[in-house]
Amino acid sequence: MGQRDIRRLLVTGAMSVISASERKGRCDDPWLANMLKRKPRMLFAVALANRMARQLWAMMVTEKNYEIRAAV
Repeated sequence: MGQRDIRRLLVTGAMSVISASERKGRCDDPWLANMLKRKPRMLFAVALANRMARQLWAMMVTEKNYEIRAAV
Protein backbone atom coordinates (compact mmCIF):
# COMPACT_ATOMS: atom_id res chain seq x y z
CA MET A 1 0.00 0.00 0.00
CA GLY A 2 2.88 2.41 0.63
CA GLN A 3 2.73 5.82 2.19
CA ARG A 4 -0.67 7.46 2.05
CA ASP A 5 0.62 10.95 1.22
CA ILE A 6 2.78 9.75 -1.69
CA ARG A 7 -0.05 7.61 -3.04
CA ARG A 8 -2.41 10.59 -2.84
CA LEU A 9 0.08 12.80 -4.73
CA LEU A 10 0.48 10.19 -7.47
CA VAL A 11 -3.30 9.90 -7.94
CA THR A 12 -3.64 13.69 -7.95
CA GLY A 13 -0.94 13.92 -10.61
CA ALA A 14 -2.67 11.22 -12.65
CA MET A 15 -5.97 13.10 -12.48
CA SER A 16 -4.12 16.20 -13.73
CA VAL A 17 -2.80 14.25 -16.72
CA ILE A 18 -6.32 13.00 -17.48
CA SER A 19 -7.83 16.48 -17.19
CA ALA A 20 -5.14 18.01 -19.40
CA SER A 21 -5.65 15.38 -22.09
CA GLU A 22 -9.41 15.96 -22.02
CA ARG A 23 -8.93 19.75 -22.28
CA LYS A 24 -6.62 19.32 -25.28
CA GLY A 25 -9.09 16.95 -26.88
CA ARG A 26 -6.39 14.47 -27.87
CA CYS A 27 -3.87 12.14 -26.25
CA ASP A 28 -0.25 11.83 -27.30
CA ASP A 29 0.12 8.45 -25.60
CA PRO A 30 -1.84 5.61 -27.27
CA TRP A 31 -2.05 3.71 -23.95
CA LEU A 32 -3.63 6.75 -22.33
CA ALA A 33 -6.19 7.21 -25.13
CA ASN A 34 -7.14 3.53 -25.11
CA MET A 35 -7.61 3.39 -21.35
CA LEU A 36 -9.67 6.59 -21.30
CA LYS A 37 -12.13 4.98 -23.72
CA ARG A 38 -12.46 1.74 -21.76
CA LYS A 39 -12.23 2.59 -18.05
CA PRO A 40 -13.89 5.00 -15.62
CA ARG A 41 -11.81 8.10 -14.84
CA MET A 42 -10.95 7.25 -11.22
CA LEU A 43 -10.04 3.65 -11.98
CA PHE A 44 -7.82 4.84 -14.79
CA ALA A 45 -6.26 7.48 -12.52
CA VAL A 46 -5.18 4.78 -10.07
CA ALA A 47 -3.77 2.67 -12.92
CA LEU A 48 -1.88 5.70 -14.26
CA ALA A 49 -0.58 6.50 -10.76
CA ASN A 50 0.68 2.91 -10.50
CA ARG A 51 2.42 3.26 -13.85
CA MET A 52 4.00 6.55 -12.76
CA ALA A 53 5.20 4.98 -9.50
CA ARG A 54 6.83 2.10 -11.38
CA GLN A 55 8.54 4.55 -13.75
CA LEU A 56 9.80 6.63 -10.82
CA TRP A 57 11.12 3.54 -9.07
CA ALA A 58 12.93 2.41 -12.23
CA MET A 59 14.52 5.85 -12.64
CA MET A 60 15.71 5.82 -9.04
CA VAL A 61 17.18 2.31 -9.28
CA THR A 62 18.97 2.89 -12.59
CA GLU A 63 19.89 6.52 -11.72
CA LYS A 64 18.71 7.72 -15.12
CA ASN A 65 16.76 10.85 -15.99
CA TYR A 66 13.30 10.80 -17.54
CA GLU A 67 13.37 10.66 -21.33
CA ILE A 68 10.37 11.66 -23.39
CA ARG A 69 9.60 9.05 -26.03
CA ALA A 70 9.50 10.36 -29.60
CA ALA A 71 6.07 10.27 -31.21
CA VAL A 72 5.78 7.42 -33.70
